[in-house]
This record gives sequence, structure tokens and C-alpha cells, in this order.
Amino acid sequence: MKLPIRISVIIVFFTAQNTFSQDIIQTKKPDTISHWENKNSVGFDISQIAFLNWNAGGVSSVSGLLKGKFTRKYTNGNIKWLNELIFKYGMNKQDGIEPRKTDDAFQVNSTFGYRRDTISNWYHSAKFNFNTQFTNGYAYPNTDNAISKPFAPAYVFLGVGAEYSNKEKKINVYISPLTQKTTLVLDQKLANQGAFGVTKAVYDDNGILVSQGKRSRTELGFLITGAHKKEVFKNIIIENRINLYSDYINNFGNIDVDWQMQMDLVVNQYVKANIGAYLLYDDDIKAKKDVGGEQVTIGPKVQLKQLLGVGLVYDF
Repeated sequence: MKLPIRISVIIVFFTAQNTFSQDIIQTKKPDTISHWENKNSVGFDISQIAFLNWNAGGVSSVSGLLKGKFTRKYTNGNIKWLNELIFKYGMNKQDGIEPRKTDDAFQVNSTFGYRRDTISNWYHSAKFNFNTQFTNGYAYPNTDNAISKPFAPAYVFLGVGAEYSNKEKKINVYISPLTQKTTLVLDQKLANQGAFGVTKAVYDDNGILVSQGKRSRTELGFLITGAHKKEVFKNIIIENRINLYSDYINNFGNIDVDWQMQMDLVVNQYVKANIGAYLLYDDDIKAKKDVGGEQVTIGPKVQLKQLLGVGLVYDF
């Protein structure tokens, strides 16, 4: 029995359309899963105190701290690559006193690791670290002569070793028996002074410059780093980071210490209070003291900084 021409055309059209749709479904590529994990955080902390006819005395002041942390993490099977960019910059203004810097840091970290199987928490790792600052630093109240500048100093660490990473316990330990530390002092005036451990300039008996100070210093030593983050109580998080380094050639056993601790008290998604402490000791960093308007070098000292702030944090 022959079908009418109109019905035949309709059947052919729907058959062709169905076949075309199946071809599209069969040839459509599955969605790919990204191996990158991105985290960004920008915050601003502020503290302020004001006095008006206050009989007990006091100085009005306001402080601000801008900070940010950007993380890019690649994970694929037995490979892990973690990259971090961290910055901080803080200022303080008191009545009758010029603005003064309270914090200044720019840091880049990169760690590449490979493990033999997906069960182990141990990785064969290579680590890169870079630290410097944004603006000049002074031994206040003397602001005529800077005691530090951008890339003066700057520190570069590059080494290989083993890394223990436990994601569940949020513990990370890196051990490197072979790490190169390079100290850069790219300001020639500071380099001539021998700042931050570089070889200082040589002058003759008449005070005439014979040779410029070196603007870099390279060391080879042993490095241990550790990081731990834990929620000790609800909405109270403590994070510790520590770096320990000792040079093989110059005074092996004399350890450079870089330890940071921060406690975050989470109010809500955007508001946090934080308490922090920063301890630093480096035998190559000589402390300076202002005596009668002149800066006098008094030798290496333990450096300690304490922070307390409340501010806004935006994660994206």
C-alpha cells in the first residue's frame, strides 16, 4: 500500500532529524575536569583610637593594613604543584607625626612534588621562594637614610628535598639537604655598608672608595619548613609557618629562624579578627639604633612583631 506523499515526507523528515540528533549526542565530547584549584583572598584591617579632652593623656592614631593571598594548586594523579603569592602593606598615622610603615612584604612560593603512588603522603619535591618589600624602611624617627629598600634585601631560596603533605590533618613538612639561598642588595649604598650580610665596600686610609660592595651573596645549606592549620574551637583557626635554615660553609649550626603564627576569629563570611606574631632571626641582619641622630650598628638581634586587627576579608 502506498502512503500519501505528504505523510511520506513527514516520516522522512523526523527520521532524518532523529538520526542527526543521535550523531550530535554521539560526537559530543564529555566535559573535562580541571586539575587546577584556585583560591583568592583580599582583606583590609583597620584600628583607630581618638582622644578629646582626655585627662589621662594619649595620642590619637589610625592604622590600616592591606593584605592578599592568591593560591594556584595543580593536582593530577601523583603530581602536585602549589603556587602562592602573598602581600601585606600597613601604615600608621599619629597626631603630629608623619605616616609610618608598619608592615611591608611581598612573597612568592612554588613547590612541585611527585610521589610514586596515590597512597603515600611523601613527595619528591623542588621548592622556590622569593621575598622582598614594596617601599623603603627607616629606623624611625630618622627618615633621611633608608635601612632597607625594594630588592634590598630580597631573598631567593631554591632547593630539592622531600615533602610530607597530609591534607586531612593540614600538616606540611619540607626537608631539603640541598638549598641555595641568595641574598640580593641591589641598592649600592646599602651594599657598600655591607647590609644584610653582603661583602661591604673597601676604602683606603683617606676614605677613598677602592672597590664597591657586592650586591649579592650566595649560600648553600639545609632547609626545613613546616606549616600547620587547625580549627581549635568553632570559628577560631590557628595557622603556623616556620622556616629553619643553616649554611654549610659559614657557621653551620647557626640557624636562621622565620616563624609566623596567626589566629583568625571568624565573625562571618566577610568579617574577621586576627592576632598574629612574627619572629625573625638572621645572623647576617645587623640591628641599627639611632644615637644622637646617627645610626649605629649594634649586631644581630631577635626581631619580633605582634599584630592585632579587625577587618573585612573577601574570598573569591
